[in-house]
Amino acid sequence: MSTEKLLDNLVTAADNKRAEDIVVLDMKGLSLIADYFIICHANSGKQVQAISREMKDVSEEMEIEVKKIEGFDEGKWILMDFGDVIAHIFHRDERSYYNLEKLWGDAPMIDVVSRVNH
Repeated sequence: MSTEKLLDNLVTAADNKRAEDIVVLDMKGLSLIADYFIICHANSGKQVQAISREMKDVSEEMEIEVKKIEGFDEGKWILMDFGDVIAHIFHRDERSYYNLEKLWGDAPMIDVVSRVNH
């Protein structure tokens, strides 16, 4: 299974659960931990958790193990490690506070609109 197919399916899963402002950063050459970061947010902790559950379900359907999930119980910032793809699912307030897009400003953004299956 290709990393790009996993990325596409995870972005679609987030979109299906109404994640907002989905951004994908191409981390190749910038980070040793992953090729891609998915960053998105939701307006409530329950919705943040629902997005995480959907991403986990999609990865399991693809027979891709979720290596680690952090922050699920709090529902403010869930970090999911899928190997070459790391997903950051924020509550709206937390996303603006941590501003990962600015922190990783050197990373090129990938057009997710064209990647999401509608």
